[in-house]
Amino acid sequence: MSRKHERFGLSAALATPISADGDIDLSRVVAQARWCLAEGCSSVTLFGTTGEGSSIGETDRAGLLAALAGAGITGDRIVGAVAAASVADAVAQARQALAIGCKALLVPPPFYFKGVSDDGLFAWFAQVFERLGGAARDVLLYNIPSVTALPLSVDLVGRLRDAFPEVVVGVKDSSGDWSYTQRLLDSHRDLAILIGDERYLAEGVRRGGEGAISGLANICPGLLLPLANEGRDDPRISALVDDVLAHPVIPAVKALIAHRTGDEGWRAVRPPLMPLGIGDAERLAARYDAHFAAAAA
Repeated sequence: MSRKHERFGLSAALATPISADGDIDLSRVVAQARWCLAEGCSSVTLFGTTGEGSSIGETDRAGLLAALAGAGITGDRIVGAVAAASVADAVAQARQALAIGCKALLVPPPFYFKGVSDDGLFAWFAQVFERLGGAARDVLLYNIPSVTALPLSVDLVGRLRDAFPEVVVGVKDSSGDWSYTQRLLDSHRDLAILIGDERYLAEGVRRGGEGAISGLANICPGLLLPLANEGRDDPRISALVDDVLAHPVIPAVKALIAHRTGDEGWRAVRPPLMPLGIGDAERLAARYDAHFAAAAA
């Protein structure tokens, strides 16, 4: 990717289909990745929050990457996400993605210990990058405090960029805090700033953001492209985000994929998550249809 790369664009934060026995359904995941790319996504992001990455171990990660490679989906169309609390696990997950020539790495802070300082977070990221050595590249720092409870301060982003200028290339901001996003865009114009909350995507792009890694791109990527690529507002997207946020987000996204595909198998999640209830899934699908299902068809 590097800072001399083409604009990031729209990446689908790929949901991970789970079979009845709890394994990853590789045929479904290949079909979903192909569809997202065919609909205009520049890449798919694997093992992120929407992809239940914290519930996917090293062996399953390797199997999923191999399945995509076997389907002709090359590493330059893949962003690999890390979901680890230990430096050793983060390095192992990063090496898997780097080995297939991934477009970028999406790396959140370690999620277990809370209330740690910027100095502690800096030391953790530094150890990950240093252990990767010369292989370390194209890292997108992942700010998602609703999950990690560890916000990445604007100052910490700057420290990491300054210390590792050949490694840190951007930030995915899923804070949902527009004031933070504005500070990030104003302070780090040399980085690829990606907007995680689709309600702020168009405005963020107009202010210099480079696109998004989006869970909704599993459902309506064609409708998100004008926001991610042109900064064009679409109030229907904001309304859909509000509808999804009224439920546990990952089961809600999977319920909408099931609705889009007509495949109820998509509703399955791995524990500790639980599928959205049938009634809630039906109401969410009706809201989706009311917004723009016909336009997305």
